[in-house]
Amino acid sequence: MSQTRGRYDFCIGLVLAMSSSIFIGGSFILKKKGLLRLARKGSMRAGQGGHAYLKEWLWWAGLLSMGAGEVANFAAYAFAPATLVTPLGALSVLVSAILSSFFLNEKLNLHGKIGCLLSILGSTVMVIHAPQEEEVETLNEMSHKLGDPGFVVFATLVVIVSLILIFVVGPRHGQTNILVYITICSVIGALSVSCVKGLGIAIKELFAGKPVLKHPLSWILLLSLIVCVSTQINYLNRALDIFNTSIVTPIYYVIFTTSVLTCSAILFKEWQHMAADDIIGTFSGFLTIIVGIFLLHAFKDVNFTLANLPVSLRKDDRAANGTLLSAYDCVSQDEESSACLGEIQSTESLSARRNGSLSAF
Repeated sequence: MSQTRGRYDFCIGLVLAMSSSIFIGGSFILKKKGLLRLARKGSMRAGQGGHAYLKEWLWWAGLLSMGAGEVANFAAYAFAPATLVTPLGALSVLVSAILSSFFLNEKLNLHGKIGCLLSILGSTVMVIHAPQEEEVETLNEMSHKLGDPGFVVFATLVVIVSLILIFVVGPRHGQTNILVYITICSVIGALSVSCVKGLGIAIKELFAGKPVLKHPLSWILLLSLIVCVSTQINYLNRALDIFNTSIVTPIYYVIFTTSVLTCSAILFKEWQHMAADDIIGTFSGFLTIIVGIFLLHAFKDVNFTLANLPVSLRKDDRAANGTLLSAYDCVSQDEESSACLGEIQSTESLSARRNGSLSAF
Protein backbone atom coordinates (compact mmCIF):
# COMPACT_ATOMS: atom_id res chain seq x y z
CA MET A 1 0.00 0.00 0.00
CA SER A 2 2.76 2.41 0.93
CA GLN A 3 4.65 1.57 -2.28
CA THR A 4 1.53 2.27 -4.37
CA ARG A 5 1.03 5.54 -2.51
CA GLY A 6 4.65 6.48 -3.16
CA ARG A 7 4.26 5.92 -6.89
CA TYR A 8 1.05 7.93 -6.90
CA ASP A 9 2.78 10.84 -5.16
CA PHE A 10 5.69 10.53 -7.60
CA CYS A 11 3.38 10.85 -10.62
CA ILE A 12 1.56 13.84 -9.11
CA GLY A 13 4.85 15.56 -8.33
CA LEU A 14 6.14 14.86 -11.84
CA VAL A 15 3.06 16.31 -13.58
CA LEU A 16 3.03 19.37 -11.33
CA ALA A 17 6.74 19.99 -11.93
CA MET A 18 6.32 19.81 -15.71
CA SER A 19 3.33 22.15 -15.72
CA SER A 20 5.25 24.50 -13.46
CA SER A 21 8.08 24.69 -16.00
CA ILE A 22 5.65 25.57 -18.79
CA PHE A 23 4.08 28.41 -16.80
CA ILE A 24 7.42 29.76 -15.59
CA GLY A 25 9.03 29.54 -19.03
CA GLY A 26 6.14 31.53 -20.49
CA SER A 27 6.31 34.09 -17.70
CA PHE A 28 9.83 35.13 -18.74
CA ILE A 29 8.54 36.03 -22.19
CA LEU A 30 5.53 37.98 -20.94
CA LYS A 31 7.65 39.94 -18.47
CA LYS A 32 10.28 40.71 -21.07
CA LYS A 33 7.61 41.92 -23.53
CA GLY A 34 6.20 44.20 -20.86
CA LEU A 35 9.62 45.61 -19.99
CA LEU A 36 10.37 46.23 -23.67
CA ARG A 37 7.10 48.12 -24.09
CA LEU A 38 8.00 50.33 -21.14
CA ALA A 39 11.44 50.99 -22.60
CA ARG A 40 9.86 52.15 -25.87
CA LYS A 41 7.61 54.51 -23.92
CA GLY A 42 10.64 56.07 -22.24
CA SER A 43 9.76 54.93 -18.72
CA MET A 44 12.50 54.46 -16.15
CA ARG A 45 13.86 50.97 -16.66
CA ALA A 46 13.73 48.28 -13.97
CA GLY A 47 17.49 47.81 -14.34
CA GLN A 48 17.92 51.40 -13.13
CA GLY A 49 15.67 50.86 -10.12
CA GLY A 50 12.39 51.97 -11.72
CA HIS A 51 9.05 50.33 -10.92
CA ALA A 52 6.97 51.50 -13.89
CA TYR A 53 6.42 47.85 -14.82
CA LEU A 54 3.77 47.73 -12.08
CA LYS A 55 1.51 49.66 -14.49
CA GLU A 56 2.10 47.31 -17.43
CA TRP A 57 -0.53 44.58 -17.93
CA LEU A 58 1.86 42.30 -19.83
CA TRP A 59 4.21 42.31 -16.87
CA TRP A 60 1.31 41.42 -14.59
CA ALA A 61 0.32 38.61 -16.96
CA GLY A 62 3.88 37.31 -16.68
CA LEU A 63 3.72 37.60 -12.91
CA LEU A 64 0.42 35.67 -12.80
CA SER A 65 1.92 33.01 -15.07
CA MET A 66 4.94 32.76 -12.79
CA GLY A 67 2.60 32.65 -9.79
CA ALA A 68 0.70 29.73 -11.33
CA GLY A 69 4.02 28.02 -12.02
CA GLU A 70 5.24 28.61 -8.49
CA VAL A 71 1.98 27.26 -7.04
CA ALA A 72 2.38 24.12 -9.14
CA ASN A 73 6.02 23.99 -8.09
CA PHE A 74 5.01 24.48 -4.46
CA ALA A 75 2.63 21.54 -4.69
CA ALA A 76 5.22 19.42 -6.49
CA TYR A 77 7.68 19.80 -3.60
CA ALA A 78 4.96 18.56 -1.25
CA PHE A 79 4.60 15.32 -3.22
CA ALA A 80 8.12 14.66 -4.53
CA PRO A 81 11.76 15.17 -3.49
CA ALA A 82 13.47 18.45 -4.35
CA THR A 83 16.03 16.54 -6.40
CA LEU A 84 13.23 15.36 -8.68
CA VAL A 85 11.37 18.65 -8.97
CA THR A 86 14.31 21.04 -9.38
CA PRO A 87 16.07 19.40 -12.37
CA LEU A 88 12.81 19.51 -14.30
CA GLY A 89 13.20 23.27 -14.24
CA ALA A 90 15.29 22.73 -17.38
CA LEU A 91 11.99 22.47 -19.22
CA SER A 92 11.38 26.13 -18.43
CA VAL A 93 14.64 26.93 -20.25
CA LEU A 94 13.36 25.00 -23.26
CA VAL A 95 9.97 26.72 -23.20
CA SER A 96 11.55 30.14 -22.76
CA ALA A 97 14.04 29.57 -25.61
CA ILE A 98 11.35 28.43 -28.05
CA LEU A 99 8.94 31.23 -27.17
CA SER A 100 11.76 33.79 -27.34
CA SER A 101 12.43 32.82 -30.94
CA PHE A 102 8.77 33.42 -31.82
CA PHE A 103 7.82 36.46 -29.76
CA LEU A 104 11.09 38.28 -28.99
CA ASN A 105 12.92 37.65 -32.28
CA GLU A 106 15.76 35.98 -30.38
CA LYS A 107 17.29 33.37 -32.70
CA LEU A 108 17.23 29.68 -31.86
CA ASN A 109 19.82 28.14 -34.19
CA LEU A 110 21.06 24.58 -34.57
CA HIS A 111 23.26 24.86 -31.48
CA GLY A 112 20.28 26.07 -29.46
CA LYS A 113 18.09 23.20 -30.61
CA ILE A 114 20.79 20.69 -29.70
CA GLY A 115 21.15 22.46 -26.35
CA CYS A 116 17.41 22.12 -25.69
CA LEU A 117 17.58 18.41 -26.50
CA LEU A 118 20.56 17.89 -24.20
CA SER A 119 18.77 19.74 -21.40
CA ILE A 120 15.81 17.39 -21.68
CA LEU A 121 18.02 14.28 -21.82
CA GLY A 122 20.04 15.47 -18.83
CA SER A 123 16.88 16.11 -16.85
CA THR A 124 15.65 12.60 -17.67
CA VAL A 125 18.90 11.06 -16.45
CA MET A 126 18.74 13.08 -13.23
CA VAL A 127 15.16 11.99 -12.58
CA ILE A 128 16.09 8.33 -13.08
CA HIS A 129 19.04 8.55 -10.69
CA ALA A 130 17.58 11.12 -8.28
CA PRO A 131 18.61 10.50 -4.65
CA GLN A 132 15.91 9.64 -2.18
CA GLU A 133 15.54 12.21 0.57
CA GLU A 134 14.98 11.29 4.19
CA GLU A 135 11.31 11.11 5.06
CA VAL A 136 10.09 14.19 6.93
CA GLU A 137 6.47 13.81 7.99
CA THR A 138 5.90 16.49 10.63
CA LEU A 139 6.86 20.08 11.40
CA ASN A 140 8.71 18.91 14.47
CA GLU A 141 10.97 16.75 12.29
CA MET A 142 11.41 19.67 9.88
CA SER A 143 12.32 21.92 12.80
CA HIS A 144 14.98 19.43 13.85
CA LYS A 145 16.38 19.38 10.29
CA LEU A 146 16.49 23.17 10.08
CA GLY A 147 18.38 23.30 13.37
CA ASP A 148 21.13 20.99 12.10
CA PRO A 149 24.54 22.75 12.39
CA GLY A 150 25.39 22.03 8.76
CA PHE A 151 22.25 23.71 7.48
CA VAL A 152 22.62 26.64 9.88
CA VAL A 153 26.12 27.30 8.52
CA PHE A 154 24.87 26.99 4.92
CA ALA A 155 21.94 29.37 5.51
CA THR A 156 24.18 31.89 7.27
CA LEU A 157 26.64 31.89 4.36
CA VAL A 158 23.78 32.36 1.87
CA VAL A 159 22.46 35.36 3.78
CA ILE A 160 25.92 36.95 4.12
CA VAL A 161 26.76 36.44 0.42
CA SER A 162 23.36 37.82 -0.62
CA LEU A 163 23.74 40.94 1.51
CA ILE A 164 27.23 41.59 0.12
CA LEU A 165 25.95 41.21 -3.45
CA ILE A 166 22.93 43.43 -2.81
CA PHE A 167 24.60 46.31 -0.98
CA VAL A 168 28.25 46.20 -2.12
CA VAL A 169 28.67 44.43 -5.47
CA GLY A 170 25.27 45.18 -7.02
CA PRO A 171 25.47 49.00 -7.12
CA ARG A 172 28.94 48.82 -8.72
CA HIS A 173 28.76 45.91 -11.15
CA GLY A 174 25.09 44.92 -11.44
CA GLN A 175 24.58 46.86 -14.69
CA THR A 176 27.52 45.20 -16.46
CA ASN A 177 27.99 41.74 -14.92
CA ILE A 178 25.12 39.33 -15.54
CA LEU A 179 26.13 37.05 -12.66
CA VAL A 180 25.48 39.60 -9.89
CA TYR A 181 21.68 39.81 -9.99
CA ILE A 182 21.25 36.19 -11.09
CA THR A 183 23.39 34.92 -8.21
CA ILE A 184 21.24 36.86 -5.75
CA CYS A 185 18.09 35.23 -7.16
CA SER A 186 19.64 31.78 -7.22
CA VAL A 187 21.14 31.51 -3.74
CA ILE A 188 18.06 33.06 -2.15
CA GLY A 189 16.03 30.54 -4.16
CA ALA A 190 17.72 27.69 -2.31
CA LEU A 191 16.28 28.98 0.96
CA SER A 192 12.87 29.58 -0.61
CA VAL A 193 12.73 25.92 -1.72
CA SER A 194 13.42 24.82 1.85
CA CYS A 195 10.60 27.08 3.04
CA VAL A 196 8.27 25.65 0.40
CA LYS A 197 9.11 22.11 1.45
CA GLY A 198 8.38 22.94 5.09
CA LEU A 199 5.09 24.68 4.24
CA GLY A 200 4.08 21.69 2.13
CA ILE A 201 4.48 19.50 5.20
CA ALA A 202 2.50 22.04 7.23
CA ILE A 203 -0.37 21.98 4.72
CA LYS A 204 -0.47 18.19 4.81
CA GLU A 205 -0.66 18.29 8.61
CA LEU A 206 -3.37 20.97 8.43
CA PHE A 207 -5.55 18.73 6.27
CA ALA A 208 -4.91 15.93 8.74
CA GLY A 209 -6.48 18.06 11.48
CA LYS A 210 -3.34 18.91 13.42
CA PRO A 211 -2.91 22.37 15.08
CA VAL A 212 -0.42 23.62 12.53
CA LEU A 213 -1.36 27.29 12.88
CA LYS A 214 -0.20 27.24 16.50
CA HIS A 215 3.23 25.99 15.55
CA PRO A 216 5.69 28.94 15.33
CA LEU A 217 7.68 27.27 12.55
CA SER A 218 4.73 27.61 10.16
CA TRP A 219 4.73 31.41 10.44
CA ILE A 220 8.52 31.61 10.33
CA LEU A 221 8.56 29.61 7.09
CA LEU A 222 5.76 31.72 5.58
CA LEU A 223 7.46 35.01 6.44
CA SER A 224 10.82 33.74 5.17
CA LEU A 225 9.22 32.60 1.92
CA ILE A 226 7.63 36.02 1.32
CA VAL A 227 10.97 37.78 1.87
CA CYS A 228 12.87 35.32 -0.36
CA VAL A 229 10.34 35.41 -3.22
CA SER A 230 10.11 39.22 -3.12
CA THR A 231 13.89 39.48 -3.36
CA GLN A 232 14.00 36.99 -6.23
CA ILE A 233 11.31 38.84 -8.22
CA ASN A 234 13.03 42.20 -7.77
CA TYR A 235 16.50 41.12 -8.92
CA LEU A 236 15.23 38.78 -11.62
CA ASN A 237 13.36 41.75 -13.14
CA ARG A 238 16.57 43.76 -13.14
CA ALA A 239 18.50 40.96 -14.85
CA LEU A 240 15.79 40.49 -17.49
CA ASP A 241 15.64 44.22 -18.20
CA ILE A 242 19.38 44.60 -18.74
CA PHE A 243 20.42 41.33 -20.38
CA ASN A 244 19.13 39.00 -23.10
CA THR A 245 16.43 36.57 -21.99
CA SER A 246 18.14 33.62 -23.71
CA ILE A 247 21.19 34.27 -21.52
CA VAL A 248 19.46 35.09 -18.24
CA THR A 249 17.21 32.02 -18.20
CA PRO A 250 19.86 29.28 -18.61
CA ILE A 251 22.41 30.88 -16.29
CA TYR A 252 19.71 31.36 -13.67
CA TYR A 253 18.74 27.70 -14.02
CA VAL A 254 22.29 26.39 -13.60
CA ILE A 255 23.12 28.46 -10.52
CA PHE A 256 19.67 28.00 -8.99
CA THR A 257 19.70 24.22 -9.48
CA THR A 258 23.20 23.93 -8.05
CA SER A 259 22.15 25.94 -4.99
CA VAL A 260 18.99 23.90 -4.44
CA LEU A 261 20.76 20.55 -4.83
CA THR A 262 23.43 21.66 -2.36
CA CYS A 263 20.85 22.92 0.11
CA SER A 264 18.71 19.79 -0.25
CA ALA A 265 21.70 17.50 0.23
CA ILE A 266 22.69 19.33 3.42
CA LEU A 267 19.16 19.54 4.80
CA PHE A 268 17.85 16.06 3.96
CA LYS A 269 21.12 14.06 3.82
CA GLU A 270 20.08 12.61 0.45
CA TRP A 271 23.49 11.34 -0.66
CA GLN A 272 24.38 9.18 2.32
CA HIS A 273 22.59 6.05 1.13
CA MET A 274 23.02 6.40 -2.63
CA ALA A 275 24.74 3.77 -4.77
CA ALA A 276 27.81 4.80 -6.76
CA ASP A 277 26.01 4.44 -10.10
CA ASP A 278 23.22 6.77 -8.94
CA ILE A 279 25.73 9.38 -7.80
CA ILE A 280 27.55 9.20 -11.15
CA GLY A 281 24.23 9.28 -13.02
CA THR A 282 23.02 12.33 -11.11
CA PHE A 283 26.19 14.31 -11.75
CA SER A 284 26.32 13.17 -15.38
CA GLY A 285 22.75 14.29 -15.94
CA PHE A 286 23.42 17.66 -14.39
CA LEU A 287 26.60 18.17 -16.42
CA THR A 288 24.65 17.23 -19.56
CA ILE A 289 22.13 19.94 -18.73
CA ILE A 290 24.92 22.48 -18.24
CA VAL A 291 26.46 21.58 -21.62
CA GLY A 292 23.05 21.85 -23.26
CA ILE A 293 22.39 25.23 -21.70
CA PHE A 294 25.86 26.42 -22.75
CA LEU A 295 25.13 25.49 -26.36
CA LEU A 296 21.75 27.14 -26.07
CA HIS A 297 23.11 30.61 -25.40
CA ALA A 298 26.85 30.65 -26.16
CA PHE A 299 26.33 30.40 -29.94
CA LYS A 300 23.00 32.20 -30.12
CA ASP A 301 24.37 34.82 -32.57
CA VAL A 302 25.81 32.25 -35.00
CA ASN A 303 23.52 31.86 -38.02
CA PHE A 304 23.97 28.11 -38.50
CA THR A 305 21.15 25.69 -39.37
CA LEU A 306 20.73 22.23 -40.86
CA ALA A 307 20.46 23.85 -44.30
CA ASN A 308 24.02 25.13 -43.92
CA LEU A 309 25.55 21.70 -43.23
CA PRO A 310 26.04 20.71 -46.93
CA VAL A 311 27.93 23.97 -47.47
CA SER A 312 30.31 23.27 -44.59
CA LEU A 313 30.79 19.66 -45.65
CA ARG A 314 31.99 20.69 -49.11
CA LYS A 315 35.12 22.14 -47.54
CA ASP A 316 36.92 18.80 -47.97
CA ASP A 317 37.03 19.21 -51.76
CA ARG A 318 38.49 22.68 -51.49
CA ALA A 319 40.93 21.72 -48.76
CA ALA A 320 42.60 19.27 -51.15
CA ASN A 321 43.84 22.22 -53.24
CA GLY A 322 44.68 24.32 -50.20
CA THR A 323 41.94 26.78 -51.12
CA LEU A 324 39.62 26.53 -48.15
CA LEU A 325 38.92 29.51 -46.05
CA SER A 326 36.42 28.46 -43.42
CA ALA A 327 33.00 27.60 -44.80
CA TYR A 328 31.69 27.82 -41.28
CA ASP A 329 32.99 31.38 -40.97
CA CYS A 330 31.32 32.29 -44.25
CA VAL A 331 28.02 30.85 -43.08
CA SER A 332 28.10 32.42 -39.63
CA GLN A 333 28.84 35.92 -40.90
CA ASP A 334 26.14 36.88 -43.37
CA GLU A 335 27.53 40.30 -44.12
CA GLU A 336 30.86 38.82 -45.18
CA SER A 337 29.56 35.78 -47.08
CA SER A 338 29.83 37.35 -50.53
CA ALA A 339 33.43 38.37 -49.81
CA CYS A 340 34.26 34.82 -48.71
CA LEU A 341 32.68 33.36 -51.86
CA GLY A 342 34.61 35.75 -54.10
CA GLU A 343 37.88 34.92 -52.41
CA ILE A 344 37.25 31.20 -52.73
CA GLN A 345 36.37 31.54 -56.41
CA SER A 346 39.44 33.65 -57.17
CA THR A 347 41.68 31.15 -55.38
CA GLU A 348 40.11 28.29 -57.34
CA SER A 349 40.78 30.19 -60.59
CA LEU A 350 44.44 30.65 -59.62
CA SER A 351 44.72 26.95 -58.87
CA ALA A 352 43.16 26.08 -62.22
CA ARG A 353 45.61 28.32 -64.08
CA ARG A 354 48.48 26.64 -62.29
CA ASN A 355 47.16 23.31 -63.56
CA GLY A 356 46.99 24.63 -67.14
CA SER A 357 43.19 24.57 -67.36
CA LEU A 358 41.85 26.80 -70.19
CA SER A 359 38.46 27.00 -68.46
CA ALA A 360 40.03 29.19 -65.81
CA PHE A 361 40.34 31.96 -68.37
